[in-house]
Amino acid sequence: MGAIKISSVGKIYPNGTRALEDVNIEINDGEFVVLVGPSGCGKTTLLRMVAGLEDITEGEISIADNVVNEVAPKDRDIAMVFQNYALYPHMSVYDNMAFSLKLRKLSKEEIDKKVKEAAKTLEIDELLDRKPKALSGGQRQRVAMGRAIVRSPQAFLMDEPLSNLDAKLRVQMRAELGQLHAQLETTTLYVTHDQVEAMTMGDRVAVIRKGVLQQIDTPREIYLYPRNIFVAGFIGSPSMNFVYATPTKSGKSMKVKFGDNEVKVTNAPEALSNFEGKEIVIGIRPEAFEDSIYANEKEFSEQVSIEVTLLEQLGSDTYVHFYKDIKPVQTKAIEEILADEGEDISVLGNETKFIARINPNSTVEEGQKINLALDPNKLHYFDPETGLAIR
Repeated sequence: MGAIKISSVGKIYPNGTRALEDVNIEINDGEFVVLVGPSGCGKTTLLRMVAGLEDITEGEISIADNVVNEVAPKDRDIAMVFQNYALYPHMSVYDNMAFSLKLRKLSKEEIDKKVKEAAKTLEIDELLDRKPKALSGGQRQRVAMGRAIVRSPQAFLMDEPLSNLDAKLRVQMRAELGQLHAQLETTTLYVTHDQVEAMTMGDRVAVIRKGVLQQIDTPREIYLYPRNIFVAGFIGSPSMNFVYATPTKSGKSMKVKFGDNEVKVTNAPEALSNFEGKEIVIGIRPEAFEDSIYANEKEFSEQVSIEVTLLEQLGSDTYVHFYKDIKPVQTKAIEEILADEGEDISVLGNETKFIARINPNSTVEEGQKINLALDPNKLHYFDPETGLAIR
């Protein structure tokens, strides 16, 4: 059993900097869990603590029901795959894959069998005689994976293994890693800053911000029910739109007013009534909008008047950018999201910017004033003080 249990784990460096605080994650045997978050959030530190490459300041880490806090990396029965592949340049692909097996003093026959089986699985059996410098980036990544696979470890630990590949190859390798995991069924802890990678690969996704675990759940649950503003804004591409709004009761329903728009909500969470007349933050995913011509009126029951400031036509999607004369939402979480994009809060300006994803057949044009349909059942509600979702 290769289950990994991370219990109340914290990390404080000698200079007093806290990298992680009270992280609790249970990874089931055979599960693929992705750690995702902005640069510097502590995800790689956590991975290295599981590997034994970083000391554990607080808490306990178990692999296959054995506490490994004081166990040397080589005795943890895990295999790491690094961002830079870490291949020996003077060795052939075969020798790179066989190296750890030779250290374990396995027989030549057993080493040969394991290396060739792994090479066949990864479709690199024709590359075994080549040196790393003669390989493409994708081939080197496969060799690094092969070196991990031959060890038949309790768990794989992967630190941004696809980040050095170009965009097209990264998409291809994502799919191949998914297929490989389905074949091997080995427990995997995977680190990335790419939320698309996290959502497409993980059985569950753990979102980390400033060393604190924000939410861990299936990709679908995190997307549909983000726990707070940070998770809501970090997960999803394009990002969720945020705007200040005020809820009021309207018979058995509620209305949410933002700027010159008032939207009737029939499925508002019960807790929203506690915020009646108070300023909250609502989140609107780009796909909650639609060109009125193509909208199903039963779902997209509300209308928002806009002027198109920018149109992005991607073939499969069309993105409409527009502004509303409303003060932009400014919270700690929003600052964090912007900082990861190399921006600060000043980039928000004095108006609230929106992005809508609409039918690619739409004929709207830049500068045009139109009505966008809105699905009020897809709104998210957040407490501006705590940043937590209002459920």
